Amino acid sequence: MRILVVNVNTTPSMTEGIVASARAAAAPGTEIVGLTPRFGADSCEGNVESYLAALGVLDQVLKYPEPYDAVIQAGFGEHGREGLQEALDVPVVDITEAAAITAGLLGHKFGIVTSLDRTVPLIEDRLLLAGLDRRCSAIVASGLSVLELEQDHARTVAAIVAKAKEIVEQRGVEVICLGCGGMAGLDEAVSEATGAPVVDGVAAAVALAEGLVRMKLSTSKVRTYAPARPKKLSGWPLP
Repeated sequence: MRILVVNVNTTPSMTEGIVASARAAAAPGTEIVGLTPRFGADSCEGNVESYLAALGVLDQVLKYPEPYDAVIQAGFGEHGREGLQEALDVPVVDITEAAAITAGLLGHKFGIVTSLDRTVPLIEDRLLLAGLDRRCSAIVASGLSVLELEQDHARTVAAIVAKAKEIVEQRGVEVICLGCGGMAGLDEAVSEATGAPVVDGVAAAVALAEGLVRMKLSTSKVRTYAPARPKKLSGWPLP
């Protein structure tokens, strides 16, 4: 089984971290291939960057030359999952939805710790669109930008732990979701400090994607994600 794990930003080191987390979660025999968009922002923290990322991810996946069995979009709260589902015949899993679905199996209410406050509305909208918002009790920002998450491991863990403890103690949260692809691999450290289960969206997405492939299930093409009607698309695909 081969799964493409696509970073939504153009920072190669972040792709490497996401891929490492995906490979650690993958079952024996699953090949994880990391992809980085060839254009877009070096970190996604707003709507313009998110829409660029959606196009960059689609461009990168459609240009991948080898067969693959599933695609993971590794951006928390980002646009684009629906386009991938319409364009592809294999399962597509978004890490936001994967984290929320998994957290919902572990506790009555879950909470999300993300990067900057401006990303909170994007995550709220993604959960609402996916019908996963009712189980979410809190979405809070760590105050660290996406790129800052890589700079100081101890500082990053401390910032996430502080917010995680806050929402566990004050907001009724029973499960924590790491709300950024750049937080991949931090689940154990945060869980140890808070005592609550912590869901890494990348790892959750790998498990879900593997399960869908093994069950021979993929996106329905009956209606919403049916192939696009043939028509002229000016300038697409990109050269």
